Amino acid sequence: MRMDSVCFSSRCVGRLLSYVIAESYILSFCILRRPSQINDRAQPEDVFRSSNPYSMKLEFVDDPNFPNKKVNYSYSAVQIPTDIYKGSPVILNELNWTQSLEKVFIDNRREDSSLRWQVFGSATGVTRYYPAAPWSSTQNKIDLYDVRRRPWYIQGASSPKDMVIIVDVSGSVSGLTLKLMKNSVVKMLDTLSDDDYVNVARFSEKAEAVVPCFKTLVQANKRNKNIFKESIMNMHAKGTTDYKSGFQFAFEQLLNVTPRAGCNKMIMMFTDGGEDRAQDIFEKYNWPNKTIRVFTFSVGQHNYDVTPLQWIACANKGFYYEIPSIGAIRINTQEYLDVLGRPMVLAGPRAKQVQWTNVYQDALTLGLVITGTMPVFNLTADANSQLVLGVMGVDVAISEIKKKTPTYRLGANGYTFAIDQNGYLLLHPNLQPKIINFIEPVTLDFLDAELMDSKKEEVTRALSRTPTPQQCRLVLPTYSENHIKANLSDQILQVQYFESLLPNSFESEGHVFIAPREYCNELELSNNNTEFLLNFIALMEKVTPDSKQCDSLLLHNLILDTGIIRQLVEKVWKTKDLASYGFLAVFAATDGGITRVYPNKAAETWEEDPEPFNASYYRRSLDNKGYIFRAPYQNDTIGILVSTAVEITVGGKTLKPAGELSSTHHPLWERSCEMDCDYNSEDLLCYLLDDGGFLIMSNQKEHSNKVGMFITEADQYLMHALYNNSLYNRKQSLDYQSVCEPVPTSNTGAAPRGVFVPTIADFVNLAWWTSAAVEAEGTDSKETSCVTIQTQFYFTNVSSSYGIMQDCGNCSRLIHARKLNNTNLLFVVAEKLPCNACEAEKLSQVETECILTHAARYRKGPTVCYDYNITENTSDCGRGYSFRPSVHTLSLSILNTPSQPPTPPPPSPPVPCPCSSHR
Repeated sequence: MRMDSVCFSSRCVGRLLSYVIAESYILSFCILRRPSQINDRAQPEDVFRSSNPYSMKLEFVDDPNFPNKKVNYSYSAVQIPTDIYKGSPVILNELNWTQSLEKVFIDNRREDSSLRWQVFGSATGVTRYYPAAPWSSTQNKIDLYDVRRRPWYIQGASSPKDMVIIVDVSGSVSGLTLKLMKNSVVKMLDTLSDDDYVNVARFSEKAEAVVPCFKTLVQANKRNKNIFKESIMNMHAKGTTDYKSGFQFAFEQLLNVTPRAGCNKMIMMFTDGGEDRAQDIFEKYNWPNKTIRVFTFSVGQHNYDVTPLQWIACANKGFYYEIPSIGAIRINTQEYLDVLGRPMVLAGPRAKQVQWTNVYQDALTLGLVITGTMPVFNLTADANSQLVLGVMGVDVAISEIKKKTPTYRLGANGYTFAIDQNGYLLLHPNLQPKIINFIEPVTLDFLDAELMDSKKEEVTRALSRTPTPQQCRLVLPTYSENHIKANLSDQILQVQYFESLLPNSFESEGHVFIAPREYCNELELSNNNTEFLLNFIALMEKVTPDSKQCDSLLLHNLILDTGIIRQLVEKVWKTKDLASYGFLAVFAATDGGITRVYPNKAAETWEEDPEPFNASYYRRSLDNKGYIFRAPYQNDTIGILVSTAVEITVGGKTLKPAGELSSTHHPLWERSCEMDCDYNSEDLLCYLLDDGGFLIMSNQKEHSNKVGMFITEADQYLMHALYNNSLYNRKQSLDYQSVCEPVPTSNTGAAPRGVFVPTIADFVNLAWWTSAAVEAEGTDSKETSCVTIQTQFYFTNVSSSYGIMQDCGNCSRLIHARKLNNTNLLFVVAEKLPCNACEAEKLSQVETECILTHAARYRKGPTVCYDYNITENTSDCGRGYSFRPSVHTLSLSILNTPSQPPTPPPPSPPVPCPCSSHR
């Protein structure tokens, strides 16, 4: 397998962000006035709220750049969180000054029409986005969208964070206060992204991690946060309060040399109050440098003296917050980002760096996107602010990146992939989340999307070490390194070949399916292949294959393959009596995008993908020698499909430009087998199994409805014997994009097979893997994203026949097995078990939900960190409290004031966690 660099440009994204933000730099806060043309919430099409003076009626139009969304390019629109009063002076002022961004957005689009959403997210919660479009809120549900909790805003508003949350669970914390505290910690976790690391501890007389397995900080990815949340909701209050135990636990966690973010370090303490200031702990671990910020949260309504909590926050460059009720949770658990943003603001132009997010689901129906972000500061001459005004973002749709490297340029099994500095995929054919209505980003590790080996682990490390935040690579099998480039200059020949695409030729020459590719700019795509073919023919009557609006390489290859397959029909297929061979149909597919099925009536039951590169039979044939048999799934009437790749050599180069296939009759043993196994024998069981252990054929009538299922559905103990005697091997992989129900439904071993069953060579060379799990369609709201174990069986390199004596304890039986040359089949003859049960494990390839057990993965960490600035003003540290340091603290600060932030210690090798993933 060869990996080469691939280059595709994201046009002007960094430059446009810089331009947008440069414009917003010079905007000063305006005197309040009523905006006349500002939406306080974008309204559905043709809806006008005359009672709202801040809304206006807009006309929206369809645009191909925004699927399933109508837009207006003359205006920007605004979204304001539900829990924020739209008429407050702060919000009105925000609406006022951000309106100037509208002109910048419009100018950007004039310069680059390929731009998608341009968004400014304000620190006050206002979202201004362009072009204007109706806001998509879930019907019958409260719209809880808040830009400050979106993945792109969190990653752009501050540098990565190492956070330890300590929760007071002493006896005084009970009832409503404990409930508020639990919900506050959960909301705090939601402010963390995959760039951050976190741990959570509860404390009273002593401190302990809420998740015992998490001995150190773990990555704040979705799975780890869910584990935290479950443990947090199960906390109980008892004992007496000892702040020192909690802070000592937190400092030791942050100072421990383990995998972590390596930038901002902070402690978040949630308590109902107390008198201890724990000063000796701060003197020991944090003073005088104060490299770890401490934020304190007074939770609940009580009469305790909050001065100690204010003092703790102010003495450690943090902030003090109060959460008296559930309505204060959302806002007060995210405002700490303002404090963390101070060093970034003070860094000025040096902080003007574009950061790219993980892949996430766009809230405005653009699908999976990545976003280039940059913080926005107020740098006007009269500004004396340390606060981040907001974050600017420009979306890049993953679908647009895919178009830069279309599959038909790479072959059926070639692909591109891109990863970020965390090793997470930005682009990969297996990046296909089944639940997409989520808030969390899509965080699929490169090593979780493929069959893991040491070479790929090193690839991840190598790519993560490069200075650019994203790395893209190309993977090509050797047979795809070269391709045929057709050049049909003879127009008469073009016409002759083209005629075989016309529907009036199908009855005599077989039905034609063409791959739905973008052959020409004006070609209208359709999910109905017949309709697409008619659209294609209509366009070809108006333009030539060499037209500037068409891809001449695609069209020449398509027309050439059409002519070649036509000759195959005339010279071979029509001269044979298919029924005498037991064939229902024959068909061929090519790299050029042609699939021809003969005879025409067989196309009525054809259900394969018209794009050969997406069809499992085509991809499997290319990666395996000989004939590949595939049984119908659950007794489908189409019959057994047999395929093989056509291999040719041109100029010393090996190519596989096509696959030739056939479909046999339904697999009834008496029709298809002339071996010494009588049909429905009372003594012998005879099976044909494929390379994944799926039943192709059986001599037992009762097994007719088991064809296409895993063999354990027909003979539950046979696979155990074949596996133990090394005829099959087993590979377990994790599917990180599964859909699980609250109560798992039984699917036994009858799941449809995947794209291919791996061979020994596959594990060494092959870089792709497609799960055999059924893709969920229209998933119910009760279904959740989860991780499942997918077990696949595959042939070992054993080629001889085997005689096996299977001992079942109470009885035994003789089994004979032999691989059939030049196929993916295993012929098995076995005696029937004389007893009803066998003391052997029933093997299965069904997916089962699991808890992750592997060690932490490599993470690069930030290249630039803004967590310290000597000019930072820390006096604003909580409710009306201006910190006055003690004489002792002041003297320490004067004597030991650092000239630059301390250098964080280098990360140590990953430490495995015995009961869950802490990547």
